[in-house]
Amino acid sequence: MKSLNNYIAFLSILLLVALPTSASAQTAESTPEAEQTTKPVPEPTRFRSEHKGTFNGTKLSYTVDAGETYIRNAEGEPTAAIFSFDYVAKSKQGRPVTFIWNGGPGSSSNWLHMGGYGPKRIVVPSDAEHPGAAPYTLKDAPETILDATDMVFVDPVGTGFSRAVGKGKKEDFWGLMEDANSMAAFIAEWLTKNNRWNSPVILLGESFGTTRAAAVAKVLLDDYVINVNGIVFVSQALDYQGSTPYIDDNIISYITYIPTMAATAWYHGKVDNSGDFEAFIQQSREFATQELLPALFQGNQLSADKRAELVSELHRFTGLSKTYIERVDLRINAFRFAKELRRDEGIAVGRLDSRYIKDERDDVAASPREDAARSISPAYKAALMHYMRNDLGIDWNRTYLNPADPELSGKWRWSPLPEGRSWEPHYVNTTPDLAAVLRSNPTLKVMVGSGYYDLVTPFFDAEYTLNRHGIARDDIVYHYYHGGHMMYVHEPARKALLEDTRQFIKAQTGQAD
Repeated sequence: MKSLNNYIAFLSILLLVALPTSASAQTAESTPEAEQTTKPVPEPTRFRSEHKGTFNGTKLSYTVDAGETYIRNAEGEPTAAIFSFDYVAKSKQGRPVTFIWNGGPGSSSNWLHMGGYGPKRIVVPSDAEHPGAAPYTLKDAPETILDATDMVFVDPVGTGFSRAVGKGKKEDFWGLMEDANSMAAFIAEWLTKNNRWNSPVILLGESFGTTRAAAVAKVLLDDYVINVNGIVFVSQALDYQGSTPYIDDNIISYITYIPTMAATAWYHGKVDNSGDFEAFIQQSREFATQELLPALFQGNQLSADKRAELVSELHRFTGLSKTYIERVDLRINAFRFAKELRRDEGIAVGRLDSRYIKDERDDVAASPREDAARSISPAYKAALMHYMRNDLGIDWNRTYLNPADPELSGKWRWSPLPEGRSWEPHYVNTTPDLAAVLRSNPTLKVMVGSGYYDLVTPFFDAEYTLNRHGIARDDIVYHYYHGGHMMYVHEPARKALLEDTRQFIKAQTGQAD
């Protein structure tokens, strides 16, 4: 588990950006938590602004309510203030509401808000070039899904403006099930406060946010008797075995990453890319499952002839030298692949998005020291800072935590069982929760959006995960994009993701085109 926790901490650092903001006096950030709990909890802070826009040809007037929703303990006392950005269209009865969050754990909703689904977006180079320094460009995003659904972008406790309050302690919300329970409580409270209990509900998460979405759907059904109408996974991460490439004896990861490595090698011209891309990727899937997987199970019983054949095929799909493939015993670590693919040029490719490249100083390290795809982080930070103050009128003396509270990662609790219950550590996996909800609600469907160049949550892992656990084939809708973990960085992928999401939501909520 220690290795798994270290890996999750690493992912949290990759996915988050620091986002401080200054504002008028409200809640003093420097007040010790112990002292805060002795003071009366003030009324929730909210900021409302009015807006107009045209989305997919539909003219809308809408409000943005950015502010706190309190969740409470059994005695009715506030324990946490969950901050959200609520986009609600006027005079549109019966509209769906989509609850949107990023991952981490320990990420605010900045990425999906300012890059993916919000009505304003940050513009960064679509071709994976470095975005440079400020000033950055913000544009309207008329392609977003506001014509089909209201949107609530949610920041979990310890991220954004969300905090523990009253008798609540921040550690109470930092764990796999603690997090799911708090997000489900937020949704139920939001539906009550906004008189939306009869609105269709969609859950949309990215990365760990997909882990969360599966668990939240189960808690909503079990504890609040709420059926969700649809779930959207962006960069699926439900069963962590298939996205954990740094564990030497994790055979599954040597299989699930092969198609992503093939796509990356194709993109960088390290394999024969004169043919059809999708046919090449399908061949890599078949090779991984039908040839490589049985061979890795055989171990030292594998014949010399078969081994030589596999080395040649791995070379054909990954672009790595046969010598290297022999030295790693047919087991290609995906993080080391990011360094090895273009090592002869002194260049490492990105992990979150392998289209990105970086010239690192250390050319003999086994894996990249930093992620080349992180170059977009300052642009996203600047975008949200500017947008909150100038468009939403958020002027508040509270730090917007992005990255999260610095204690969150180290104190995160992965056990799905309550304190004091024995637990045999295993890979995090909320797929059984999803499977149970799908069986209970035959109308529920799941959309999965994956980037071909994502070396953190590989697209083949989504297939491996969701094609098991007794989930019906027709319950899952797969979409693939020529981007990475945040595929919406690539402009054609962004537009395709939005349209796919829009059509999925309309189908799941009975809206005619």
